[in-house]
Amino acid sequence: MRLLRGALVAVAVVGLVAAAPAPVQKEEKLGKGVTLTEATPLKALYETPEKFVGKTIRIDGVVTAVCAEMGCWMALGESATAENSLRLKVEHDGKIVFPISAKGKAASAEGVFVKVSATDKESKEVIKEQAAVMTVSDFSKTYQINATGAVIK
Repeated sequence: MRLLRGALVAVAVVGLVAAAPAPVQKEEKLGKGVTLTEATPLKALYETPEKFVGKTIRIDGVVTAVCAEMGCWMALGESATAENSLRLKVEHDGKIVFPISAKGKAASAEGVFVKVSATDKESKEVIKEQAAVMTVSDFSKTYQINATGAVIK
């Protein structure tokens, strides 16, 4: 009788665990995360980028691309297929590693908005790599955020 009662309790517990809702996916904080409460609309950056150069800003969007080799950059756009995506680059490769699994997910990111030198060898290599995985507009060739942190949602 005890054995039967124990088996029934075990079946009940297993049934409760199986019926429990799946755990809620937690946000993934990268680097320093995001501390600014207000996001700069991507549209404002596209329309008047020079107004933001040198300023620390936050942007919200959808991850449109991620560096497949080292996770050293990712791009955010207004949608997963946005033509104008803004690249987030870390100061030193490996300081923040953007996961490839972030592509298509919502994200927020923060850092200094900068104008990229078209003569910089590294910038040319990055633009070539970006072109392989996303539409590279003149905007995304010219501007980026030197990222200090991000949150993948």
